[in-house]
Amino acid sequence: MRHHMKITTGGQISIPAPIRRRWGTSTVSLDDQGDRIVIEPAADDPIAAAEGALAAELAGVGPAALRRRARKDERAAEARRSR
Repeated sequence: MRHHMKITTGGQISIPAPIRRRWGTSTVSLDDQGDRIVIEPAADDPIAAAEGALAAELAGVGPAALRRRARKDERAAEARRSR
C-alpha cells in the first residue's frame, strides 16, 4: 500500500493513524538508501524491548541499570568527540 504525503516546510510528514495503530509505536527508524527512504517502526523504549530478548544474558540486571550504563557510555563518547 503506497501513500503520497506532503512534507511540511519544517520537514515533517504525517503517518496515517491506521498505520500507526497497526505498528503500535510512536517511534520510527529512517534509513536513507540514496534513491529511496525506508521508514520502519522502532521500539519506543529500545532498552525495554531488548530486555526480553536478552533476559538470559542480563539476569539480575534491571532496565534502570542498563539506562545508567548507556548514559555513562554516551557521556564518555561525547567527551572523546569534544577533545
